[in-house]
Amino acid sequence: MEFKEAKNKFVQTWGALGSQWGINKTMAQIHALLMVSNEPVSMEDIMDELQISRGNASMNLRALMDWGIVYKEYKAGERREFFIAEKDLDELASKIARERSKREIKPALKILKEVSSIKTNNTIEEKQFIDQTTKLYDFVLKADNMLDKMTEFNENWLGRLVLKIMK
Repeated sequence: MEFKEAKNKFVQTWGALGSQWGINKTMAQIHALLMVSNEPVSMEDIMDELQISRGNASMNLRALMDWGIVYKEYKAGERREFFIAEKDLDELASKIARERSKREIKPALKILKEVSSIKTNNTIEEKQFIDQTTKLYDFVLKADNMLDKMTEFNENWLGRLVLKIMK
């Protein structure tokens, strides 16, 4: 397999996996392209490579920057904007975990807390509902707290040192 074909296959596959971690296909493809590029890439080059519109590229680059996994980089003498992706995989995983927690887990926790705190007429069905949603809330809260601890540990210099030693 030639380099160009391998790169395209990676970008397409990463794009298909994007929905698994909460983003759209184009956003994941842009991220993949930037992640494997050895130098910053202009929006025009992203548009050409992926055959997407300026609006689509702009919107998805902005979203990737909001996630904290893509950054703008300026080149002296260039008017165009260039973009780079986070290359440190531990940092990338931490940022994705934090963003998914903020966008998915925290709202689910809020709803679970709300629905498990309803006023009840003490029917068996209501008691079972409150019991089950309370258990779900407790489980999701523990999982979210564990995820928070893991990302905090990874951000801590001592935690990073321990992880490097374990590798």
